Amino acid sequence: MATVKASEAERTLANLGAQVAVVLLHGPDAGLVSERGRVLAEKTVSDPEDPFQLVRLDGDAVASDPGRLADEVGTIAMFGGRRVIRLRAGSKNLAPAVEAALATEAGDTLVIVEAGDLAKSAPLRSLCEKSRQALAVPCYLDDGRDLGQVIDSSFREAGISVSRETRQLLIDSLGGDRLSTRAELEKLILYAHGQERLEIEDVQAVASNVADLKTDMLVDAAFCGQMTEADRYFRRLRAEGAVPHVLLGALIRHALSLLPNAAAVAGGDLPSRVIENWRGLFFKRKAAAKTQLEIWDPERLRAAIERLQGAVLETRRNAELIDTLTSRAILDIARAARRKRR
Repeated sequence: MATVKASEAERTLANLGAQVAVVLLHGPDAGLVSERGRVLAEKTVSDPEDPFQLVRLDGDAVASDPGRLADEVGTIAMFGGRRVIRLRAGSKNLAPAVEAALATEAGDTLVIVEAGDLAKSAPLRSLCEKSRQALAVPCYLDDGRDLGQVIDSSFREAGISVSRETRQLLIDSLGGDRLSTRAELEKLILYAHGQERLEIEDVQAVASNVADLKTDMLVDAAFCGQMTEADRYFRRLRAEGAVPHVLLGALIRHALSLLPNAAAVAGGDLPSRVIENWRGLFFKRKAAAKTQLEIWDPERLRAAIERLQGAVLETRRNAELIDTLTSRAILDIARAARRKRR
């Protein structure tokens, strides 16, 4: 068996044995799959720009002609050295082609297969996990530890230090996809060029959207039962051009995010512990979120979601009353929260 644990993926790929002929990179983080495929390919060949050393093939084309991959694997480099074949799995089954490639003894070629989130029973994954010449490497979304390592290495290479608070803010804000994370970090590094240290203000200036922050303030005020503040934020956002449907959508999304966390609290978890495990929650919202978990239980949240969804329908039927209907729905949420707090 050649199954690699997610926690051991980086170390395993960095010390790949010569006996490994196929590496399957699979998982829900397409960005991490692509990044690991690129890094492994560039490390394996002497010149990644040489099309004879690094060959790119279409997964569906290979699946339609299984012998093609075996032929490529059996090809010997003109000037010696190891070759790499890099292909992205498509909609067709690649297992027969990879199986034929594993049976090919000639040549010195590493096949890197990049795939999506494969089930345990998927033929390609099953083949690579059982073969002694293959590795199946899972690529999951970054957790806090992985993100911290990516952040640290990125800014260390750029010669920029990061304050502890700023690092935590980045960990809380990033992590949906490795490519997206890299793009945000590159943007921050470019912005901070010439500085010795990255601060929270730099992140807010580059990575945060002011309109989103104001919307978050409206959402938190409503779900914390702050009626006056919720109404004030709504009027300000409308004056700045915010669309009522978008604001109602933000309230619904937040209620849906609260729901599983409220269920955890109802099951006996402490609100503070649930907050610490809430991925993607902006650190400045943690106090408000903790208050909300003390106010809202799952049943009341479902009722709030139903009320907000009803408001969306009402505004579509009565466009001339859109501001009144949206404001009423927001205040209803705030009123319900305030009533519970009392």
